[in-house]
Amino acid sequence: MALRHAVMAALLGGEASGYDLAKQFDASVANFWMATPQQLYRELERMQAEGLIAARVVEQERRPNKRLFSLTAAGMAAVRAYAAEPPGKPTTIRDELLVKVQCADVGDIEAVRAAIGESVEWARAKLARYERLRERLLKGRTEDAYFAEAERVGPYLTLLRGMAFERENIQWGEIALRRLERRRERT
Repeated sequence: MALRHAVMAALLGGEASGYDLAKQFDASVANFWMATPQQLYRELERMQAEGLIAARVVEQERRPNKRLFSLTAAGMAAVRAYAAEPPGKPTTIRDELLVKVQCADVGDIEAVRAAIGESVEWARAKLARYERLRERLLKGRTEDAYFAEAERVGPYLTLLRGMAFERENIQWGEIALRRLERRRERT
């Protein structure tokens, strides 16, 4: 998957500025794709040059003008074609923290424990943001009502996956911390 696919998926929700897309990537799209604002803006320029998205300028009185991006017909066709393709290889984990954990027995075990603790706190904070987003999407409805009434269900389904991922990160981190603490107590 390329960044452009994630951008097009984000634009399915409607017109957005680069700033709005960066915030969306940080808050919701981040549960399945990460991108820096610089990467995002470069990709928006390329996609506009290729005719996948269009931009319109909105003049603002006390702020710089902003550009709002939307999918073009070619962009919608590209989204449909991408969605119809079989997925690539299954996701693999590339996590520097896990490499450090692998080395814990010969390294600074306290530093590894601290890194795991930070990771758990990060996951808790991210899960809390996802919970708030879930509440905003549901607007007091049950999930069944949401699925029956919502125009788009993809964002909610990816949010559920992101929530499950962060819960698993928390669970693993807590187990790892307990096991490393027990090991330390034995030595």
